[in-house]
Amino acid sequence: MTTRAAPAAVDLSRRDLTLDLARVVCVLFVIVVHLVQVGIGPGPDGGLVASRPAEEQPWFNAATWVGQIMPLFFVVGGFAAATGWRSWTTKGGDAAGFIRTRTLRLAQPALPLFLFFAIVLGVATAAGLPPQLVADAAIGAGSPLWFLAAYLLCQAAVPFLAACHAHRPVLTLAVLAAGVVLVDAARFSIGIPEIGLLNLLFVWPLVQQLGFWYADGWFDRRHPLVLVGVAAACYAALWPLTAIGPYSASMLGNLNPPTVPLVVLGVAQACILRLLKPLLTRLMSLRPMQGVVFVLGSRLMTIYLWHLPVMLALTGLSLLIPGAAPTPASAEWWWSRPVLFVAVLGVLLALSLAIAKWEALGTLGPTPHPIVVGLAWVCAFLPPFAVMEWFLDLPIAAVGALLLGVAVLLLRRRPSPDRSVRSKA
Repeated sequence: MTTRAAPAAVDLSRRDLTLDLARVVCVLFVIVVHLVQVGIGPGPDGGLVASRPAEEQPWFNAATWVGQIMPLFFVVGGFAAATGWRSWTTKGGDAAGFIRTRTLRLAQPALPLFLFFAIVLGVATAAGLPPQLVADAAIGAGSPLWFLAAYLLCQAAVPFLAACHAHRPVLTLAVLAAGVVLVDAARFSIGIPEIGLLNLLFVWPLVQQLGFWYADGWFDRRHPLVLVGVAAACYAALWPLTAIGPYSASMLGNLNPPTVPLVVLGVAQACILRLLKPLLTRLMSLRPMQGVVFVLGSRLMTIYLWHLPVMLALTGLSLLIPGAAPTPASAEWWWSRPVLFVAVLGVLLALSLAIAKWEALGTLGPTPHPIVVGLAWVCAFLPPFAVMEWFLDLPIAAVGALLLGVAVLLLRRRPSPDRSVRSKA
């Protein structure tokens, strides 16, 4: 009788667990923001109303200066990208293989979501539901998908930007920052908002580059008072940018297309993250906290992509129960947010068990030709970009599911044996 060897313990000695905690907190905070932003329930006349209760509050704009945590997510993502790229190249990996795996990690979880949207919107349209109601629900449920387009761009740029960072780190930051300013200047001077889409090539890669500096230990080498001063200066700079300059006072209003204030906010958040590192390290020394972070961290993409559809579904179920759905913005509605948060998270964890095997990369064969990888990346990028630009609807969901399916097939296909032999020769 043979005995199976025990699995090797995971080596956490070289892993910065505070970054795992920050990543989980960012995604959970996104859920909280959407829970207080989207209100669906009975109105004063008994009819169904949809509103945005948080945005109606006088404190909302100021709260976004703290609650807009997407720059921090890209900082943390930059840290992971820098360390991941170094590990990949140390093992002999190339740029095409790196982009392939990173694209798959985003395309595979997105494919079932786009299929789900295509089916649900198709059924709703065929059933004759009010078009405006279907459109509003689709726009709300698909709003987080912009992140996939921005993150795919950043991940594809990692090999190039890592090389730039290794040789000219300051110049790389300066060039990206100049690009951000020039795009914003052109957008506001000409008055064409679509010009701002070019900042997808500058804002998020620049914020991601801060994560490269974080991984190099630059923030570790700064005195805490210096970090406090930089963070304070960044928040002080946001006031003239939003009060006198052309930018929205709400950091959510500066999100799509991304603008200069998000870069300023990203610098401040990177400093604050380092200032909080001793506290976060103590938290992550606790085994229960490690367990929670690793359970949620291994399911983060599912949680992020599916949280709004699940939230809308649970809200819809509550509308079917008399008295279970409070009027949006009422005291009862605000008190119901923590309960709904727990319910949404529970359903998301259960859902992740059902689709975890699909999202896992598993064993991949040899990397396809770089042209194939590039084509697959384009197929994965176009669906979330279309949602960001034109909002989610049935045609975008259906075509998006098709394109994502093509991307996954191209990236997972194995080259034929004779072709592999020729390649090795």
